[in-house]
Amino acid sequence: MLNAMMSLIPKLSFINFFSDKIRIAEGTEWFTDQVKEKFAFLFDPIKKYFGNFMEWTADSLSAIPPLVVIIIIVIAAFLITGKRIGLAIFSAIGLWLIYNQGLWAHLMETFSLVLISSLLAIIIGVPVGILMSKSNIARIIIEPILDFMQTMPAFVYLIPAVAFLGIGMVPGIFASLIFATPPTVRMTNLGIRQVSTELVEAADAFGTTGAQKLFQVELPMARATIMAGINQTVMLSLSMVVIASMIGAPGLGREVLSALQRSQVGTGFVAGIGIVILAIIIDRFTQNMNKEKKKTN
Repeated sequence: MLNAMMSLIPKLSFINFFSDKIRIAEGTEWFTDQVKEKFAFLFDPIKKYFGNFMEWTADSLSAIPPLVVIIIIVIAAFLITGKRIGLAIFSAIGLWLIYNQGLWAHLMETFSLVLISSLLAIIIGVPVGILMSKSNIARIIIEPILDFMQTMPAFVYLIPAVAFLGIGMVPGIFASLIFATPPTVRMTNLGIRQVSTELVEAADAFGTTGAQKLFQVELPMARATIMAGINQTVMLSLSMVVIASMIGAPGLGREVLSALQRSQVGTGFVAGIGIVILAIIIDRFTQNMNKEKKKTN
């Protein structure tokens, strides 16, 4: 027994020798530097022009008088809920509270961050979900990537965002995009695959093309499922607001982070309430949009 244990010592020393030579962190830093250098022509314009666009969007929203924005949202909430006053009253009180606390500009920054990241996630996610529904090979390849994106801790997304895009709103959008895209992809794939085979066969019998079948049969029938995925994407984008503030993204998340660092409980609580109010309004809007689509179908 002792001799068998002694015989393992050279093998363990051999393993330790190679483990000392492997430095994943150093290799990763070298890889990041190489990517930044070779793709500077891509990253620099993204940081410059996309950053300017984000600032312009936030400034444009902030330039609209808050009372006008509140009235528009209240009217939209009243109409989208079938002329029920519950969401309209909540929107009026909640938005007025945010304005009263002097957080309106931060609210517009947060909303622009959520709006742009959600739109990008939808623009990318829906076509990828359609591709997954049409190709089993694509599904087999993409599903592990989605699993990786969803199981990775949200803080980890900040590392490549900062490494390639620096700090500010642009890396916040990048991190939110990675974190929020999978639900739209998965639900689009699921919705199209759940379309009745009888309907698909009937469409084929009438001689429809692939595009006609997709846009006139499959997507309309899968709309409710896709909208559920979009709702989750928007909520996940909003959930990244506070995390993205750690890398310089503006908005209510920065106020929460600043209050946490300074132990200002009241300031952090008010900013957190603002995020909750915005989340509830957006969630109710997307849910009622889905209900309206169901009724029209």
